[in-house]
Amino acid sequence: MAPTTTFPDRTTHGPSTDAEGNLSDQSTATGISSPSRASSEKSSPHVTAAPPPLTGGGAASSVVPDDAEKQQPPPTTAAWNAGPPPPNGGLAAWLQVVSVFFIFFNTWGLLNTFGIFQTYYESSESIFQPPGSVSSSNISWIGSIQSFMVLLGGLVSGPLYDRGYLKYLIYVGAFGVVFGHMMLSLVSEFWQALLAQGFVVGLGAGMMFTPGVTVLQSYFSTKIGLATGLAAAGSSFGGVIYPIVFYRLIDRIGYGWSVRVIGFIALATLMVPVVFLKQRTKSRKVRALVDVSAFTDGPYVLFTFGTFVGFIGLYVMLFYLSFFGLDTGATDPAMAFYIVPILNAGSMFGRTLPNWLSDKVGPFNILIPGAMVCGALTLAMIGVKGLGAIIVVAILFGFFSGVFIALPTVCYIALTKDKSRLGSRIGLGYAFLGLATLIGGPGTGAILQQTGHNGHNNWTGIWVFGGVMLLAASGVFMVLRSWKFGFKLTTKA
Repeated sequence: MAPTTTFPDRTTHGPSTDAEGNLSDQSTATGISSPSRASSEKSSPHVTAAPPPLTGGGAASSVVPDDAEKQQPPPTTAAWNAGPPPPNGGLAAWLQVVSVFFIFFNTWGLLNTFGIFQTYYESSESIFQPPGSVSSSNISWIGSIQSFMVLLGGLVSGPLYDRGYLKYLIYVGAFGVVFGHMMLSLVSEFWQALLAQGFVVGLGAGMMFTPGVTVLQSYFSTKIGLATGLAAAGSSFGGVIYPIVFYRLIDRIGYGWSVRVIGFIALATLMVPVVFLKQRTKSRKVRALVDVSAFTDGPYVLFTFGTFVGFIGLYVMLFYLSFFGLDTGATDPAMAFYIVPILNAGSMFGRTLPNWLSDKVGPFNILIPGAMVCGALTLAMIGVKGLGAIIVVAILFGFFSGVFIALPTVCYIALTKDKSRLGSRIGLGYAFLGLATLIGGPGTGAILQQTGHNGHNNWTGIWVFGGVMLLAASGVFMVLRSWKFGFKLTTKA
């Protein structure tokens, strides 16, 4: 009678795994037959069958034959995003919102401040002497390059974020913003300001912006719109604080020290993300720096194009509304400097309330009417003559334009099924949007310099240009919504 083969208890002595979690064959060492042998031995009455292995982890995993392994489906998106679900609250999650708030404060907040620099650089007290030696179009290149670098930086910072380098990106970015302002305080010529304010500050901000907006999706899911909106309000807060600081100090301590104070404020506020911002998840698969699959994703491409067109029109108002009041005599020089803070104060609510509402009705249902109203307000500037009308338009435009700053990230999250690609997708999208700033700023300046009615600047031309771009953007968003979510107005989209 053949001896009976007894299997060890697999609940405690299952197959071992290597350092990477791969099963190793121990049939020789333990006397346990391989799966193929076990199947043949099972037919023998003298062989005691082993109990089925426990599932759920540990060493109790079952051994799968080679031919079965080849038939296994590829890893799903969830496999690459393994980990606990977003907490949607708690101290750690809301600390991320506060940290990203100050990233917005020192990225888009500084971009929203450029209108005040544009007005100062064109004034008689400008550091560019003699006054008028640098054209409006050339001055706008400083702000446009700064905006472009903030958005282009995502092309690098997005993939690096996916690979787990969030902290290093924040360190480099914070240094660039602070160092750039210290260098800006020393400039006296146009090319120096372009290098310090446009390239150094812009690139530093670009290293932080895309990782900052991306990190929130790992902490929030059902509240991602609200979280992003609260964080994006930092850009409006910065757009209020920085212009007032610059204007109130420049007559007291001069241009150089006024800019240094802005640099010190940036240094203090950026300590919050340096200390508290933390990457919760990262992609397990190392990807290329450029996600070429994005170019074959129709809704993604169409949304990026629509936002690109909208950004062109957006920068018309952001750069030139303050200078419009000064150039036409509708405001005195003092009040002209406060138009930018007024606009940004309005956008503080426009970047919070619409995002909160987007969690309930969908981001595209908010973005479409927001772009439409912005276009109408820009066209309405053709008939604006007095200070009161400028202030009303600034408040309304600030509120509705907030959707262009706060909602694109939420839309990219909604359009990206594979969240392990999110950093790369957002960075690539914003890099293309950066090209719009090079058209919206200098392009508008070139239109403005064309002789308008009675020999004055061509203000009517730039308002038509900006308004048409914003209305066209709303049309593109309508097409995208219909394509992706259908025509039913009550659908959450």
